[in-house]
Amino acid sequence: MEFVIRGDKIKVTDAMKSYIEEKLGKLEKYLEDSSNVRANVVVKVKNHNQIVEITIPLKSFILRSEESQEDFYAAIDKAIDKLERQIRKNKTRIMSRQTKTYDFSFTDISDIANEEEEQVGIIKRKKINIKPMDEEEAIIQMELLNHQFYMYKDRELNKYAVVYKRDDGNYGIIEAE
Repeated sequence: MEFVIRGDKIKVTDAMKSYIEEKLGKLEKYLEDSSNVRANVVVKVKNHNQIVEITIPLKSFILRSEESQEDFYAAIDKAIDKLERQIRKNKTRIMSRQTKTYDFSFTDISDIANEEEEQVGIIKRKKINIKPMDEEEAIIQMELLNHQFYMYKDRELNKYAVVYKRDDGNYGIIEAE
């Protein structure tokens, strides 16, 4: 696994890097071909909190976790635990989806962020490449990203749609006309 570790308003020390690499290395047992996997880690400081963002784009989906703690090492541990829970929770659903014959592609998200803490208004902007998928694939991707909604192109209807998580725990879909 390749590691891209950077600090935002903090210098990432060698000890911090080795701790991140050691902890993320434990996730390799869940990945089939970990040599082609790149783990992106961003360490931030906001007030007294250490914020750790981990994004691992895989061939079929994206694993993402963000954690904020006063202690850096506790934040890393919790973020890794979240990723491991995501993998275990969705492993059977992902494996059953991969056995189908059609393409199992998910959106490749690239951040275009210009964040300033004191500015009011839009602070983050994302561009996404929307790929065709069915409703269940969109739900899996939304859960893996730990988001409340997910935009996709419905494979059968050839229309854009948004799947979202409702307060009652079920899912809803908004379709474009």
